[in-house]
Amino acid sequence: MRRDSVLGAVRLGMMCLLSVATAQTAWSQLPPKVQTPGNTKARSLLEKAQQHVKERDFVKAVAVLTQLNQKFPSFGDGFLLKGSLLKAMGDNRGALAAYRDGLAKVSVEGIHASEYQLVGDLALSYGEYQTALDAYRQLMKVAPKTQKNLAKSQRQLLTCEFALEALKHPVGEAPVPLPAPLNAFKFQYFPDLTADNRFLLFTGRPAASSGEDLYVSRQNKDGSMGEPQPISPAINSSYNEGAGSISGDGKTLVFASCDRPKAIGNCDLYISRRTGNNWSAPVNLGLNVNSTEWDSQPSLSADGRTLYFTSTRRGGQGQEDIYMSTLQPDGNWSPAQNVGTPVNTPGKDMAPFIHASGTTLYYVTDGLVGMGGLDVFRCEKTAAGTWTSPTNLGYPLNTFENEASLFITSDNLKGFCSRSRATEEPTGGYRLARERPVELFSFAVPPPVKARETSTYTQGRVFDANTKKPLKAEVKLYDLDTDVLTQFVTSDPEYGDYTVVLNEGHHYAMYAAANKYLLKSLSFDYSNQHAFNPTALDIYLEPVRSGRSVVLNNLFFDTNKFDLKPQSRTELNRLIEFLRQYRDVQIEVSGYTDNVGSPETNSILSQRRAQSVVEYLSAHAISPTRLRSRGYGETHPLAANDTEAHRQLNRRIELHIL
Repeated sequence: MRRDSVLGAVRLGMMCLLSVATAQTAWSQLPPKVQTPGNTKARSLLEKAQQHVKERDFVKAVAVLTQLNQKFPSFGDGFLLKGSLLKAMGDNRGALAAYRDGLAKVSVEGIHASEYQLVGDLALSYGEYQTALDAYRQLMKVAPKTQKNLAKSQRQLLTCEFALEALKHPVGEAPVPLPAPLNAFKFQYFPDLTADNRFLLFTGRPAASSGEDLYVSRQNKDGSMGEPQPISPAINSSYNEGAGSISGDGKTLVFASCDRPKAIGNCDLYISRRTGNNWSAPVNLGLNVNSTEWDSQPSLSADGRTLYFTSTRRGGQGQEDIYMSTLQPDGNWSPAQNVGTPVNTPGKDMAPFIHASGTTLYYVTDGLVGMGGLDVFRCEKTAAGTWTSPTNLGYPLNTFENEASLFITSDNLKGFCSRSRATEEPTGGYRLARERPVELFSFAVPPPVKARETSTYTQGRVFDANTKKPLKAEVKLYDLDTDVLTQFVTSDPEYGDYTVVLNEGHHYAMYAAANKYLLKSLSFDYSNQHAFNPTALDIYLEPVRSGRSVVLNNLFFDTNKFDLKPQSRTELNRLIEFLRQYRDVQIEVSGYTDNVGSPETNSILSQRRAQSVVEYLSAHAISPTRLRSRGYGETHPLAANDTEAHRQLNRRIELHIL
């Protein structure tokens, strides 16, 4: 949930009450010193305008000042006075033009420091970088050291320099609005997709008076997106539900909701899980995640076990900071930790998005030099678990306006964001940002914006091998080079479906396990593979029963060798866990080869390889009385030995239940 959506209505009401008083006092505040015109006619017009201000007829006052400007164009203070009045009336466009004209006609002096600062700020707010840059440079020449917000203006000067250079070197194409039936609401924002891109989640407000709800659009067979539907009556309620994030498999949802009963802060994060087609009742994530302040804008990792979010809690580095929490084995979330520098800054750091690969973080901040306002930055996770220095995504993904959240698909091809399109009013001004419709946009992801690692996915269903009924199973993915658990999902108990995200350049072991079933071992080697496409893979689990067997697909040996390679430790450690869970089970480790070489040599090699596995298990406190090894050589092939792929299938180690 966006913080400004909660506070916007309050601010709007206060602005309406203050505008009249501000306009009335503006005359005496800006500019600091006004030269009385020597011309009688000019002096008369000035006094007439002043009288209109006293009478609260500000429109007539501006009209008289316009006459003064036209008839006496060299009288710069007349333009500055008009600018001060227009600014107080809320006509920032008109004020900018008047101030700019006025400053061009007066001497460059310290008494005009506030006007230079104001012109710089106004011009920057409209993306007129050169005008803003010129104003800030003049400000730096004349401003006293005590000038208010001088340090901020120095930063804004750097922003203008950065932006002017960025405009010369666009990064990719500008985002375009998503076609119908999307963008049918007044406001829609915070897009989020499942790993297979089939479901688009977003926050929607059908009308300006509507509360926030979560909506889902499902992908049609032709690739287009379908009519948005409310996510579930179990989720959407009379309270605001917004800023949602969904896991890669579409089974875990975290979202922000405000002012609910028994809430911890004014906005808290809630979690819901999907079984079959039904979402569970939302549960507050509790004190380990939520604070007594504002907590919102969640982003879940692909497996739904790591959570990034925005918070205004005390102890941070800025106004809003990004925090992280992880799901623990006991089902509780760890105490939220500030992600620290260099991600968080003294400014506003908001709307985190962790890519499906888990290696690249995107977020918006105004605490770093950019295009103005909130810009989107990206940083990468190092091997040590820290983050690299954030880099600005450049123009046109960043503009002079505040950017919102960003989403990059797992395959690094398409991006999504939300933004409002500035529409010019008949008066020459622009509608306030909070009054403009907010729409969902998409864009082709240019190389500098892509996540460091591209991801794909494997998905399918888990079944009982005998009954063919769907099973609830734990599906875990390990990086074989590091033996690190990178994904942990659970298949749906009703349908058995699962989705696991894999990154290019890695060699993975995947395991499916359910209570009283044999461990299923699978291998995905993307370390040197050119084709990196999604795969469909159904998994059939065998009951833990005498006579049943399973192939151990992640045990590795050099050619004609029986020493286990280091990448085998992941498989061996999972096998140890299995044997410790089922302490009464006795197993045979069976070795097999292809038909290359003599039968005698193959028999010996298969026996020694099986024995290597048994020795490893025995060395790790598995009783030798439970273990047996046997080599079968080239007998019992799984496929004809007519191709290398088939021979590779035949070179294997199996686990047999005795």
